[in-house]
Amino acid sequence: MKNTFIIEKRTTYDSWGRVTVPIVVALIGYGIVLFARQFLNDGDTYWHIAAGNWMLQNGSVPHADPFSYTAAGAPWVAHEWLSEVLMALAYKAGAWNGIVMLYGATTALAFGLLAHFLRRWLNQPAALVVFVLAAACVSPSLLARPHILVLPIVVLWSAGLFLAKDRGAAPSLLLLPLMLIWANLHSSFVFGLALTLPIALEALVATKVDRARIARSWGVFCAAATGVSLLTPNGWHGLLFPFQVSRMPHLSLIGEWSSTNFQTLGPLELALIAALCIAFSRGIRLPIPRLLTLIVLLHLALQHSRHQMLAGVVGALLLARPLGEAFGGNEQGNASRLASLRWAVVGLACVVLLTALRLAQPLVRTDDRVSPIAALNHVPAEILREPVFNSYDFGGYLIFKNIKPFIDGRIDMYGDDFFADYIVALTPNRVAFERLVEKYGIRWAILSANSTTLDMVDSLPQWRRLYADGVAVVYVRDAPRS
Repeated sequence: MKNTFIIEKRTTYDSWGRVTVPIVVALIGYGIVLFARQFLNDGDTYWHIAAGNWMLQNGSVPHADPFSYTAAGAPWVAHEWLSEVLMALAYKAGAWNGIVMLYGATTALAFGLLAHFLRRWLNQPAALVVFVLAAACVSPSLLARPHILVLPIVVLWSAGLFLAKDRGAAPSLLLLPLMLIWANLHSSFVFGLALTLPIALEALVATKVDRARIARSWGVFCAAATGVSLLTPNGWHGLLFPFQVSRMPHLSLIGEWSSTNFQTLGPLELALIAALCIAFSRGIRLPIPRLLTLIVLLHLALQHSRHQMLAGVVGALLLARPLGEAFGGNEQGNASRLASLRWAVVGLACVVLLTALRLAQPLVRTDDRVSPIAALNHVPAEILREPVFNSYDFGGYLIFKNIKPFIDGRIDMYGDDFFADYIVALTPNRVAFERLVEKYGIRWAILSANSTTLDMVDSLPQWRRLYADGVAVVYVRDAPRS
């Protein structure tokens, strides 16, 4: 009798969690993005909005740089064009409130979907624990940039592949429109294509009969997905783009492309510790294709910190069924439709409340490490039209303000040689800096207030400080005497 009571209580709790957890975590994700100022702490947000505005005004996708003066006309693969158009539309509709609402809704959808799919393989509270670890891996990348807009698609695509494997059938063709959208939102669609291969292999190995049918159906799906991914303004160049970028030797000098730092306890380390503890204590076993996929995810996350998000989300879905089997399987509780409807109404009411609170306090950008607002306001208009030398993080803001930068976040377009020369000049290296000044006819500079280059520029006779604050320092170069 006592055991029956425990089982009933557990089933009731599990049913409750099946409905409420996805809604609660979605609301938390929405609220975090709406009210956390750190979400806008990336200079690339500015130029993404500017690129979207350019496309709306010109009615086309750019294939050459329209923004900088150092790479004007250079080939540019605008692989995030659809994300940038969405960002521009959101900004036109509601300025920065529009941006955070767009990304808040995207994050909420991704979190809710992830919690929902984890629940298909895991009981509560195990599903919630795995979700928290996955969401923690997403947190360092939670910025107003296109990679967040594809997060719900990453969840749906990955879960769709794993569910198809469990059913012993090829993935639904309904996933193909997701690939079409993904390929136009962000270049990470290449990973989605690659993920189909090990899951297809796992499905083939797990099948005891009619393997030819399984191989044929998965092969057709892979071919169709690849074909759909080519339906972008960049065509096959979009497939090659991620590999071309990853081969740039100096890419690791950019924060998000550097190796994961383990000097302080971070989300990835916590997830690894948890995974090791469970694997050794519970004897988790993974099919070889799934194990190899997990190893690749871990390698990507260790190599480039930006891939922690991918490792957290896809890794959670990849491990969900093996974890469910190790912890005694999943008891699918049946929540009533009435209870589901009630929680949906409560969730919608909370969304309306959070949105109203955000709209009641219009989000206004002030000086921060990527927004040298006051500094730029002190530069005379005639100087603004002259070539500038800028800190990397300020490039996006300059483009946003219709000022052609020396460099910005589109490092793939500028090329490795250009970026290497720029880095050498900032070391600081007077000879390298003056070489760039002469080559590009630079008349002024706007540098981060904590830049190591400031003392060098202060020592140059033709340069003088025009303005300085806690964010940026502006220099002007006196015109050479004739």
